[in-house]
Amino acid sequence: MIEVENAVKTIGKKNVLKGINLKFDSGKVYGLKGRNGAGKTMLLRAVAGLIHLDRGQVSIDGQILHRDIDFPKDLGLLIESNNVLPDFTLRKNLQMLAKIKKVATDEMIDEAIRRVGLEPGDRRKVREYSLGMKQRAAIAQAIFERPRVILLDEPTNAIDIEGVKSIRELFEEEKKRGATILMASHNPEDLSLLADEVIEMSEGSVANAE
Repeated sequence: MIEVENAVKTIGKKNVLKGINLKFDSGKVYGLKGRNGAGKTMLLRAVAGLIHLDRGQVSIDGQILHRDIDFPKDLGLLIESNNVLPDFTLRKNLQMLAKIKKVATDEMIDEAIRRVGLEPGDRRKVREYSLGMKQRAAIAQAIFERPRVILLDEPTNAIDIEGVKSIRELFEEEKKRGATILMASHNPEDLSLLADEVIEMSEGSVANAE
């Protein structure tokens, strides 16, 4: 379980999170909607441990971020930018990442690449990929270690219609596996088709939960 309690964050003079209180259970997809600047990405960054809150806390299975742990121990992440290294193949990228936690095997890596619609044997460097392929590569990076928590910021951006369908099926499979998925999206179909609960944010606050 992920619990956000009275999360407050100010950057400059802007209150980007204003006393957020939310709970997220395993095996569910939570959709975050709202205009740009509503606080969706900042909430994802808080859950990922990428920012320190001014007040309040985020806990993962009872462990408080930045007190008990620095980051969630079992996390897949796609936030804002594509962090896949451009001068390597996707397979090499994932192999290098796999050395950190020593969780993913080569078979798991190849499976993740295929699941996002790419080929493990593709020898092109990531910088040669189209925008849609780069987005698929970023999703592969988020799911290849089969994490318990998956945070996604606009995951279907730049992906064609058929590709979006298969990526949505992938997220459904991850949900059935028991992952907790938080997904910020401007695509209403992503939210209506995937989310068990939709949380609307506005100016750093929770405006509504459906």
